[in-house]
Amino acid sequence: MKQRKLPDKWQSSVRAAKAVQVAFDMDEALQYQIRREALDNGLSPSDQIRHILTLPTADKPKRPRLTVSLSPEDYVHLAERYGLQPEQQLEIKHRVMDELLSYSQSLDK
Repeated sequence: MKQRKLPDKWQSSVRAAKAVQVAFDMDEALQYQIRREALDNGLSPSDQIRHILTLPTADKPKRPRLTVSLSPEDYVHLAERYGLQPEQQLEIKHRVMDELLSYSQSLDK
């Protein structure tokens, strides 16, 4: 089978695609310590581990974001909460973001 050349815009992703993710089972105290240090240093837990191991990390900071997985049942629950239809996933996402911002602002008071 003939190998096709990857488009130029995908070339930078080749190294990342070849990387292997390694998971470590650690006790909760160590996980907490690494996550806490990562937060204090403005790093992801993965980058904090790379820092501890003196491995290189990306110079460019990643976009800070948090993720949560939402099941179809979660969308039903959130739609009821916000008075929307479960299919209005983008609007639900906006409402969740507004609620999280309100939560954050309430902690600052």
